[in-house]
Amino acid sequence: MGMTYAELNMYGHLRKQSGCGPYSMFCKLIHLWKDKLTPAEVAEKVKFFFRHYAINRHKMTVLTPSYHAESYSPDDNRFDHRQFLYNAKWKWQFDTIDVQVT
Repeated sequence: MGMTYAELNMYGHLRKQSGCGPYSMFCKLIHLWKDKLTPAEVAEKVKFFFRHYAINRHKMTVLTPSYHAESYSPDDNRFDHRQFLYNAKWKWQFDTIDVQVT
């Protein structure tokens, strides 16, 4: 997918535990990754993640039972009342990120 497991782990924690959307995740990651990536690179990674997240979100509503060694689990959707169909363009959020990058 073009992302490391460490990046995917960070996205998972920010999305599931912190409830971050594209813009808030971008704001947090530019501070966390300031030593290794430019804001433009962080923006592209966040947009790439959320584009694919939106396209595949419907598949995450029902998962087969499995064991997870993390403190959070993508399998536990009993209390997840977020919508499961997203517009993959994220127009407002991506435009806001682009404004912040410039």
